[in-house]
Amino acid sequence: MESLIEDLSVLDGSEQCETIKVTQDQHTGKKRKLYIESYGCQMNFSDSEIVASILHKEGFDTTSDIALADVVFLNTCSIREKAEQTVRKRLAQINTHKKQRPEMLVGVLGCMAERLKTKLLEEEKIVDLVAGPDAYRDLPALIAQVDEGQKAVNTFLSREETYADISPVRLNSNGVTAFISIMRGCDNMCTFCVVPFTRGRERSRDPHSIVAEAVDLFNHGYREVTLLGQNVDSYKWSEEENNKAYLERKGIENVVNFAGLLEMVAQVSPLLRVRFSTSHPKDITDEVLHTMARHENICKNIHLPVQSGNSRILDMMGRGYTREWYLQRVQRIREILGEDCGITSDMITGFCTETDEEHRETLSLMEYVKYDFAFMFFYSERPGTLAAKKFVDDIPEEIKKRRLQEIIQLQTELSLKRNQRDVGKVHQVLIEGYSRKSEDFLQGRNTANKVVVFPKENFEKGQYINVLVHDCTAATLLGKAVNN
Repeated sequence: MESLIEDLSVLDGSEQCETIKVTQDQHTGKKRKLYIESYGCQMNFSDSEIVASILHKEGFDTTSDIALADVVFLNTCSIREKAEQTVRKRLAQINTHKKQRPEMLVGVLGCMAERLKTKLLEEEKIVDLVAGPDAYRDLPALIAQVDEGQKAVNTFLSREETYADISPVRLNSNGVTAFISIMRGCDNMCTFCVVPFTRGRERSRDPHSIVAEAVDLFNHGYREVTLLGQNVDSYKWSEEENNKAYLERKGIENVVNFAGLLEMVAQVSPLLRVRFSTSHPKDITDEVLHTMARHENICKNIHLPVQSGNSRILDMMGRGYTREWYLQRVQRIREILGEDCGITSDMITGFCTETDEEHRETLSLMEYVKYDFAFMFFYSERPGTLAAKKFVDDIPEEIKKRRLQEIIQLQTELSLKRNQRDVGKVHQVLIEGYSRKSEDFLQGRNTANKVVVFPKENFEKGQYINVLVHDCTAATLLGKAVNN
């Protein structure tokens, strides 16, 4: 049984920089070994799978043992200063391996690479290679450049690159769930965010390649896909902007928006669950909500970052909506998808000039929406963002931390109350593997994306089962399989 203390550590989103190591060893006889660590968002984890695929074709297998690696990549995040500090500390640790094996190539990929570019090579002496999110096709050439004794850098941002033709190598795969990247970049210029500068402008991947990837995953035993984008609601593939002849050949309508794409992926199989992340409050439409309602296999969970509950702060953040607009969107979610639809969020407290009263508006919005889960942070000024150029980061850190603690405490209470509503109900759960605490228990998630833990009995990973929930904590539902 999961302890409440452990659950609270999960709820505290102040630790943004999650690390996932490569745990899937490949043994296909390739001459060189690649080790990757991924930091930050799901998009980075997906990108690491693309990197592994590109390099597998160039003579690399992946390894989970850094000591065996010929090439070590850190796929990085720049969303907060702490995320970058974590990477710098990790580079210092990797230096121990580099001293023992000077021929080991060390590279920094992703958003931190894009933000700092050649400065990384100067500041971190052990770094041999720097590549931004749109430069992964160039990695074989960059590695060859390092092999010849030079430093290598490519941080060019593309207006076209989507890696649509690359079949990712599934790293850390449980064989049940997988990410599918549907678009890259972001056109929203939120003043606190570095993503438009590190990942470039929005461009959507063609829908046929997305559906084909979903079909391939389903045929290989996967039973859930998560469609990824910085703002999935902006997904758009049109004749005017893309290849008209290709669309006609594939029989795809002139314009495919996100609701249309969701429908296409849902139709792959009723046994394939479909999730997506992330939605933007100003762009999510009733059409998307009605599409979700029509298809049982589209999971009833929406990640809808609010960031602040105060309209003035939202305007300073450049979010493009007001408190009232956001609450109207939440109301439509509840009307179309029901009260049991999971709603999760991101919140930033202590943004420039935020008052205590404005902070309390965030708390009151949380109480109204009743989020199931949230990632919660205090504001961290990022160099180069619009906020850093336009505003003074004038809220003392002790006030930021106090406000963050109030948000975390409230969200813990709300998460527990939302989970208590599920006690006594039967939930369909897709089994993903063993519980973190014991191999006598299995765990999976229900349609609202809540973790459900139950005795393993004779069930196996990848099965759908019905679980009667009899207890809960703030982050976990506990139950027993029934009527299977």
